[in-house]
Amino acid sequence: MISIDNDYLQSTLLNLLDIPSPTGYTDRIVHFVGKELESMGIPFELTRRGAIRATLKGRQPMLDRAIVVHLDTIGAMVRELKPNGRLGIVMIGHWPARFAEGARVTIFTDNRSFRGTIQPLKASGHVYNEEVDTQPVNWDNLEVRIDEKVYNRADLEALGFNVGDIIAVDSSPEVTDSGFIKARHLDNKAGVACQLATIKAITDAGITLPVTCHPLFTISEEEGTGASSILHGNVAAMVAIDNSTVAPGQNSREDTVIIAMRDQGAIYDYHLTHRLIQLCEDNSIPYVRDVFRHYRSDAASALSAGNDIRTGLICFGLDASHGHERTHRDSLEAVSNLLCAYLQSTPRITHDRNKLGPLEGFPLLNVGREDQA
Repeated sequence: MISIDNDYLQSTLLNLLDIPSPTGYTDRIVHFVGKELESMGIPFELTRRGAIRATLKGRQPMLDRAIVVHLDTIGAMVRELKPNGRLGIVMIGHWPARFAEGARVTIFTDNRSFRGTIQPLKASGHVYNEEVDTQPVNWDNLEVRIDEKVYNRADLEALGFNVGDIIAVDSSPEVTDSGFIKARHLDNKAGVACQLATIKAITDAGITLPVTCHPLFTISEEEGTGASSILHGNVAAMVAIDNSTVAPGQNSREDTVIIAMRDQGAIYDYHLTHRLIQLCEDNSIPYVRDVFRHYRSDAASALSAGNDIRTGLICFGLDASHGHERTHRDSLEAVSNLLCAYLQSTPRITHDRNKLGPLEGFPLLNVGREDQA
Protein backbone atom coordinates (compact mmCIF):
# COMPACT_ATOMS: atom_id res chain seq x y z
CA MET A 1 0.00 0.00 0.00
CA ILE A 2 1.33 3.46 -0.86
CA SER A 3 1.78 5.76 2.10
CA ILE A 4 -0.26 8.86 2.93
CA ASP A 5 1.64 12.03 3.82
CA ASN A 6 -0.07 12.67 7.14
CA ASP A 7 1.77 15.96 7.68
CA TYR A 8 0.37 17.20 4.36
CA LEU A 9 -3.10 15.92 5.29
CA GLN A 10 -3.13 17.79 8.60
CA SER A 11 -1.57 21.03 7.32
CA THR A 12 -3.97 21.07 4.37
CA LEU A 13 -6.92 20.56 6.71
CA LEU A 14 -5.83 23.47 8.89
CA ASN A 15 -5.43 25.68 5.79
CA LEU A 16 -8.91 24.71 4.59
CA LEU A 17 -10.42 25.45 8.00
CA ASP A 18 -8.96 28.95 7.80
CA ILE A 19 -10.95 29.72 4.63
CA PRO A 20 -14.60 30.79 5.09
CA SER A 21 -16.82 28.82 2.70
CA PRO A 22 -20.51 28.72 3.67
CA THR A 23 -22.72 27.61 0.79
CA GLY A 24 -23.00 30.52 -1.63
CA TYR A 25 -19.60 31.95 -0.68
CA THR A 26 -17.13 29.35 -1.95
CA ASP A 27 -14.98 31.17 -4.54
CA ARG A 28 -11.95 31.53 -2.29
CA ILE A 29 -11.80 27.86 -1.32
CA VAL A 30 -12.28 26.87 -4.97
CA HIS A 31 -9.16 28.90 -5.82
CA PHE A 32 -7.24 27.24 -2.96
CA VAL A 33 -8.11 23.71 -4.09
CA GLY A 34 -7.44 24.63 -7.72
CA LYS A 35 -3.94 25.80 -6.83
CA GLU A 36 -3.31 22.57 -4.88
CA LEU A 37 -4.32 20.53 -7.93
CA GLU A 38 -2.13 22.71 -10.17
CA SER A 39 0.85 22.15 -7.88
CA MET A 40 0.39 18.38 -8.33
CA GLY A 41 0.00 18.67 -12.10
CA ILE A 42 -3.61 17.44 -12.03
CA PRO A 43 -5.81 18.70 -14.91
CA PHE A 44 -9.22 20.03 -13.91
CA GLU A 45 -12.08 22.20 -15.06
CA LEU A 46 -14.70 24.31 -13.31
CA THR A 47 -18.44 24.52 -13.75
CA ARG A 48 -20.00 27.95 -14.13
CA ARG A 49 -20.55 28.23 -10.36
CA GLY A 50 -17.17 26.80 -9.39
CA ALA A 51 -17.52 23.08 -8.73
CA ILE A 52 -14.25 21.34 -9.64
CA ARG A 53 -13.96 18.28 -11.89
CA ALA A 54 -10.42 16.87 -12.00
CA THR A 55 -9.01 13.86 -13.88
CA LEU A 56 -6.53 11.14 -12.96
CA LYS A 57 -6.01 9.30 -16.23
CA GLY A 58 -6.28 5.50 -16.14
CA ARG A 59 -5.43 2.66 -18.51
CA GLN A 60 -8.95 1.43 -19.26
CA PRO A 61 -11.73 3.51 -20.87
CA MET A 62 -15.49 3.50 -20.23
CA LEU A 63 -15.47 2.43 -16.57
CA ASP A 64 -14.59 5.79 -15.06
CA ARG A 65 -14.86 6.36 -11.33
CA ALA A 66 -15.50 9.50 -9.33
CA ILE A 67 -14.64 10.41 -5.76
CA VAL A 68 -16.50 13.41 -4.43
CA VAL A 69 -16.29 15.82 -1.49
CA HIS A 70 -17.98 19.13 -0.82
CA LEU A 71 -16.20 22.43 -0.19
CA ASP A 72 -19.15 24.31 1.28
CA THR A 73 -20.04 24.47 4.96
CA ILE A 74 -22.91 25.56 7.14
CA GLY A 75 -23.21 29.25 8.00
CA ALA A 76 -25.85 31.97 8.19
CA MET A 77 -27.38 34.88 6.25
CA VAL A 78 -28.71 38.27 7.31
CA ARG A 79 -32.52 38.37 7.17
CA GLU A 80 -33.13 41.65 9.03
CA LEU A 81 -31.41 44.90 10.00
CA LYS A 82 -32.82 45.39 13.49
CA PRO A 83 -33.76 48.66 15.22
CA ASN A 84 -31.24 47.92 18.00
CA GLY A 85 -28.30 47.88 15.55
CA ARG A 86 -28.02 44.11 15.42
CA LEU A 87 -28.68 41.55 12.70
CA GLY A 88 -31.46 38.98 12.53
CA ILE A 89 -30.26 35.81 10.80
CA VAL A 90 -31.29 32.55 9.14
CA MET A 91 -29.16 29.44 8.83
CA ILE A 92 -27.29 28.30 5.71
CA GLY A 93 -27.38 24.54 5.58
CA HIS A 94 -29.18 22.79 8.39
CA TRP A 95 -27.76 23.13 11.90
CA PRO A 96 -29.11 23.71 15.41
CA ALA A 97 -29.53 27.19 16.81
CA ARG A 98 -28.08 26.00 20.13
CA PHE A 99 -24.69 25.54 18.41
CA ALA A 100 -24.88 29.01 16.89
CA GLU A 101 -25.08 30.73 20.28
CA GLY A 102 -21.73 32.33 21.09
CA ALA A 103 -20.18 31.70 17.67
CA ARG A 104 -17.60 34.23 16.51
CA VAL A 105 -18.37 35.20 12.93
CA THR A 106 -17.38 37.25 9.91
CA ILE A 107 -20.11 39.11 8.01
CA PHE A 108 -19.42 39.76 4.34
CA THR A 109 -21.16 42.90 3.02
CA ASP A 110 -20.99 44.06 -0.59
CA ASN A 111 -17.76 45.98 -0.02
CA ARG A 112 -15.98 44.67 3.08
CA SER A 113 -16.18 42.29 6.02
CA PHE A 114 -16.99 42.85 9.69
CA ARG A 115 -16.50 40.79 12.83
CA GLY A 116 -19.26 39.88 15.24
CA THR A 117 -20.77 37.30 17.59
CA ILE A 118 -24.04 35.36 17.41
CA GLN A 119 -25.89 36.01 20.66
CA PRO A 120 -29.24 34.91 22.13
CA LEU A 121 -31.66 37.81 22.48
CA LYS A 122 -31.41 37.52 26.26
CA ALA A 123 -27.69 37.09 26.74
CA SER A 124 -27.04 38.42 30.25
CA GLY A 125 -28.17 36.79 33.48
CA HIS A 126 -27.51 40.10 35.25
CA VAL A 127 -30.32 41.61 33.19
CA TYR A 128 -32.74 38.76 32.50
CA ASN A 129 -32.07 36.47 35.47
CA GLU A 130 -33.53 32.99 34.85
CA GLU A 131 -34.94 34.01 31.46
CA VAL A 132 -31.52 33.38 29.91
CA ASP A 133 -32.20 29.68 30.52
CA THR A 134 -35.91 29.59 29.73
CA GLN A 135 -35.99 31.50 26.43
CA PRO A 136 -36.64 29.17 23.45
CA VAL A 137 -33.61 27.92 21.52
CA ASN A 138 -34.32 28.74 17.88
CA TRP A 139 -33.05 30.98 15.10
CA ASP A 140 -35.68 33.65 15.79
CA ASN A 141 -34.09 34.13 19.22
CA LEU A 142 -30.62 34.84 17.85
CA GLU A 143 -28.97 38.01 16.59
CA VAL A 144 -25.49 39.09 15.53
CA ARG A 145 -23.75 41.69 17.66
CA ILE A 146 -21.47 43.70 15.35
CA ASP A 147 -18.05 44.76 16.61
CA GLU A 148 -18.61 48.34 15.47
CA LYS A 149 -20.28 51.38 17.02
CA VAL A 150 -23.76 50.64 15.73
CA TYR A 151 -26.88 51.43 17.76
CA ASN A 152 -29.74 51.42 15.23
CA ARG A 153 -30.74 50.38 11.71
CA ALA A 154 -29.39 53.63 10.22
CA ASP A 155 -25.94 52.90 11.61
CA LEU A 156 -26.02 49.46 9.99
CA GLU A 157 -27.09 50.91 6.66
CA ALA A 158 -24.35 53.52 6.82
CA LEU A 159 -21.75 50.75 7.15
CA GLY A 160 -23.21 48.92 4.15
CA PHE A 161 -25.07 46.03 5.77
CA ASN A 162 -27.91 44.47 3.74
CA VAL A 163 -30.39 41.66 3.95
CA GLY A 164 -28.76 38.66 2.29
CA ASP A 165 -25.21 39.29 3.53
CA ILE A 166 -23.33 36.02 4.10
CA ILE A 167 -22.11 35.10 7.59
CA ALA A 168 -19.22 32.67 8.12
CA VAL A 169 -18.65 30.96 11.48
CA ASP A 170 -15.08 30.70 12.80
CA SER A 171 -13.68 27.17 12.71
CA SER A 172 -11.38 27.61 15.78
CA PRO A 173 -9.34 24.42 15.22
CA GLU A 174 -7.30 22.62 17.87
CA VAL A 175 -5.11 19.51 17.45
CA THR A 176 -4.49 17.59 20.67
CA ASP A 177 -1.45 15.51 21.61
CA SER A 178 -3.74 12.46 21.66
CA GLY A 179 -4.53 12.91 17.98
CA PHE A 180 -7.98 14.47 18.16
CA ILE A 181 -8.84 17.37 15.86
CA LYS A 182 -11.53 19.72 17.12
CA ALA A 183 -13.11 22.44 14.96
CA ARG A 184 -16.24 23.63 13.30
CA HIS A 185 -16.52 22.68 9.61
CA LEU A 186 -14.63 19.40 9.77
CA ASP A 187 -17.72 18.50 7.75
CA ASN A 188 -16.47 18.38 5.10
CA LYS A 189 -13.05 20.03 5.08
CA ALA A 190 -11.59 16.91 6.66
CA GLY A 191 -12.97 14.99 3.68
CA VAL A 192 -11.42 17.50 1.27
CA ALA A 193 -8.05 17.09 2.99
CA CYS A 194 -8.35 13.28 2.69
CA GLN A 195 -9.15 13.54 -1.01
CA LEU A 196 -6.22 15.88 -1.69
CA ALA A 197 -3.86 13.68 0.35
CA THR A 198 -5.00 10.66 -1.67
CA ILE A 199 -4.38 12.45 -4.98
CA LYS A 200 -0.93 13.50 -3.75
CA ALA A 201 -0.06 9.94 -2.70
CA ILE A 202 -1.11 8.55 -6.10
CA THR A 203 0.80 11.17 -8.09
CA ASP A 204 3.92 11.09 -5.87
CA ALA A 205 4.11 7.31 -6.34
CA GLY A 206 3.82 7.67 -10.13
CA ILE A 207 0.97 5.17 -10.28
CA THR A 208 -1.20 4.78 -13.36
CA LEU A 209 -4.68 3.81 -12.24
CA PRO A 210 -6.51 0.87 -13.84
CA VAL A 211 -9.41 3.15 -14.83
CA THR A 212 -9.74 6.92 -15.03
CA CYS A 213 -10.83 8.63 -11.81
CA HIS A 214 -12.48 12.05 -11.55
CA PRO A 215 -11.96 13.73 -8.17
CA LEU A 216 -14.92 16.08 -7.73
CA PHE A 217 -15.29 19.03 -5.38
CA THR A 218 -18.86 20.32 -5.07
CA ILE A 219 -20.05 23.65 -3.64
CA SER A 220 -23.68 23.26 -2.56
CA GLU A 221 -24.02 19.97 -0.66
CA GLU A 222 -25.20 21.65 2.54
CA GLU A 223 -28.18 23.07 0.66
CA GLY A 224 -29.01 19.71 -0.94
CA THR A 225 -27.83 19.91 -4.58
CA GLY A 226 -24.19 18.82 -4.30
CA ALA A 227 -23.11 16.45 -7.10
CA SER A 228 -26.34 16.74 -9.07
CA SER A 229 -24.77 18.17 -12.23
CA ILE A 230 -21.00 17.60 -12.23
CA LEU A 231 -20.52 14.01 -13.39
CA HIS A 232 -18.81 12.91 -16.60
CA GLY A 233 -20.94 10.72 -18.84
CA ASN A 234 -18.54 7.78 -18.58
CA VAL A 235 -18.63 7.58 -14.76
CA ALA A 236 -19.93 4.16 -13.72
CA ALA A 237 -19.30 4.40 -9.96
CA MET A 238 -18.94 7.24 -7.48
CA VAL A 239 -17.72 7.20 -3.88
CA ALA A 240 -18.57 10.18 -1.68
CA ILE A 241 -16.36 11.15 1.25
CA ASP A 242 -18.10 12.84 4.16
CA ASN A 243 -18.55 12.67 7.94
CA SER A 244 -20.28 9.96 9.91
CA THR A 245 -22.40 10.50 13.01
CA VAL A 246 -20.82 9.28 16.25
CA ALA A 247 -23.58 9.01 18.86
CA PRO A 248 -25.51 6.46 20.93
CA GLY A 249 -27.49 4.22 18.60
CA GLN A 250 -24.91 4.62 15.83
CA ASN A 251 -22.07 2.24 14.97
CA SER A 252 -19.58 4.94 13.92
CA ARG A 253 -16.26 5.54 15.66
CA GLU A 254 -13.84 8.46 15.60
CA ASP A 255 -10.77 6.32 14.86
CA THR A 256 -11.79 4.19 11.83
CA VAL A 257 -13.21 4.63 8.36
CA ILE A 258 -16.97 4.16 8.31
CA ILE A 259 -18.73 2.56 5.35
CA ALA A 260 -22.31 3.75 5.04
CA MET A 261 -24.92 1.19 4.03
CA ARG A 262 -27.68 3.79 3.60
CA ASP A 263 -28.82 7.27 4.59
CA GLN A 264 -32.10 9.10 4.23
CA GLY A 265 -31.32 9.90 0.59
CA ALA A 266 -29.93 6.63 -0.72
CA ILE A 267 -29.39 2.93 -0.20
CA TYR A 268 -25.79 2.55 -1.32
CA ASP A 269 -24.92 0.08 -4.04
CA TYR A 270 -24.53 -3.45 -2.67
CA HIS A 271 -21.62 -4.43 -4.92
CA LEU A 272 -19.64 -1.22 -4.51
CA THR A 273 -20.20 -1.10 -0.75
CA HIS A 274 -19.06 -4.69 -0.29
CA ARG A 275 -16.07 -4.04 -2.54
CA LEU A 276 -15.02 -1.25 -0.17
CA ILE A 277 -15.46 -3.58 2.80
CA GLN A 278 -13.28 -6.20 1.10
CA LEU A 279 -10.57 -3.61 0.41
CA CYS A 280 -10.53 -2.68 4.10
CA GLU A 281 -10.16 -6.32 5.10
CA ASP A 282 -7.51 -7.07 2.47
CA ASN A 283 -5.43 -4.03 3.45
CA SER A 284 -5.93 -4.16 7.25
CA ILE A 285 -7.74 -0.80 7.24
CA PRO A 286 -9.86 -0.44 10.41
CA TYR A 287 -13.53 0.04 9.50
CA VAL A 288 -17.09 -0.24 10.73
CA ARG A 289 -20.44 -0.11 8.95
CA ASP A 290 -23.26 2.28 9.81
CA VAL A 291 -26.73 3.45 8.77
CA PHE A 292 -27.67 7.15 8.91
CA ARG A 293 -31.30 8.17 9.37
CA HIS A 294 -31.09 11.97 9.24
CA TYR A 295 -28.31 12.53 6.74
CA ARG A 296 -27.84 13.08 3.03
CA SER A 297 -24.68 13.10 0.90
CA ASP A 298 -23.35 14.16 -2.50
CA ALA A 299 -24.01 10.61 -3.72
CA ALA A 300 -27.70 10.94 -2.87
CA SER A 301 -27.98 14.22 -4.79
CA ALA A 302 -26.34 12.58 -7.84
CA LEU A 303 -28.91 9.80 -7.79
CA SER A 304 -31.79 12.22 -7.24
CA ALA A 305 -30.67 14.12 -10.34
CA GLY A 306 -31.17 10.97 -12.42
CA ASN A 307 -27.60 9.67 -12.74
CA ASP A 308 -27.55 5.89 -13.28
CA ILE A 309 -24.35 5.07 -11.38
CA ARG A 310 -23.26 2.85 -8.54
CA THR A 311 -22.71 4.92 -5.40
CA GLY A 312 -20.96 4.45 -2.09
CA LEU A 313 -20.22 6.61 0.92
CA ILE A 314 -17.14 6.38 3.14
CA CYS A 315 -16.79 8.55 6.20
CA PHE A 316 -14.41 9.83 8.81
CA GLY A 317 -15.79 9.50 12.32
CA LEU A 318 -17.22 12.76 13.64
CA ASP A 319 -18.65 13.55 17.05
CA ALA A 320 -21.23 16.40 17.33
CA SER A 321 -21.67 16.94 13.58
CA HIS A 322 -22.71 20.50 12.65
CA GLY A 323 -21.85 21.53 16.20
CA HIS A 324 -18.53 21.57 18.05
CA GLU A 325 -17.10 18.79 15.94
CA ARG A 326 -14.30 16.35 16.71
CA THR A 327 -12.52 13.61 14.76
CA HIS A 328 -9.23 11.73 15.11
CA ARG A 329 -6.28 11.66 12.72
CA ASP A 330 -6.48 7.83 12.70
CA SER A 331 -9.88 8.10 11.03
CA LEU A 332 -8.60 10.53 8.40
CA GLU A 333 -5.67 8.22 7.66
CA ALA A 334 -8.01 5.23 7.35
CA VAL A 335 -10.26 7.12 4.91
CA SER A 336 -7.27 8.14 2.78
CA ASN A 337 -5.85 4.61 2.79
CA LEU A 338 -9.18 3.18 1.65
CA LEU A 339 -9.41 5.75 -1.14
CA CYS A 340 -5.91 4.83 -2.32
CA ALA A 341 -6.78 1.11 -2.27
CA TYR A 342 -10.04 1.70 -4.13
CA LEU A 343 -8.50 3.81 -6.88
CA GLN A 344 -5.80 1.17 -7.48
CA SER A 345 -8.30 -1.71 -7.64
CA THR A 346 -9.63 -3.05 -10.94
CA PRO A 347 -13.40 -2.86 -11.57
CA ARG A 348 -14.97 -6.31 -11.77
CA ILE A 349 -18.40 -5.60 -13.23
CA THR A 350 -17.57 -5.09 -16.91
CA HIS A 351 -21.31 -4.88 -17.66
CA ASP A 352 -21.07 -1.32 -16.30
CA ARG A 353 -19.37 -0.24 -19.55
CA ASN A 354 -22.88 -0.09 -21.00
CA LYS A 355 -25.45 2.52 -20.11
CA LEU A 356 -27.94 -0.06 -21.35
CA GLY A 357 -26.93 -3.69 -21.89
CA PRO A 358 -28.03 -7.32 -21.92
CA LEU A 359 -28.67 -9.60 -18.97
CA GLU A 360 -25.42 -11.43 -19.72
CA GLY A 361 -22.65 -10.11 -17.49
CA PHE A 362 -25.00 -8.40 -15.03
CA PRO A 363 -24.00 -9.36 -11.45
CA LEU A 364 -26.05 -11.72 -9.31
CA LEU A 365 -26.34 -10.93 -5.61
CA ASN A 366 -24.84 -13.30 -3.04
CA VAL A 367 -22.71 -15.25 -5.50
CA GLY A 368 -19.43 -14.08 -3.97
CA ARG A 369 -17.13 -11.14 -4.01
CA GLU A 370 -15.83 -11.83 -7.53
CA ASP A 371 -18.88 -9.88 -8.77
CA GLN A 372 -18.29 -6.73 -6.76
CA ALA A 373 -17.70 -3.38 -8.46
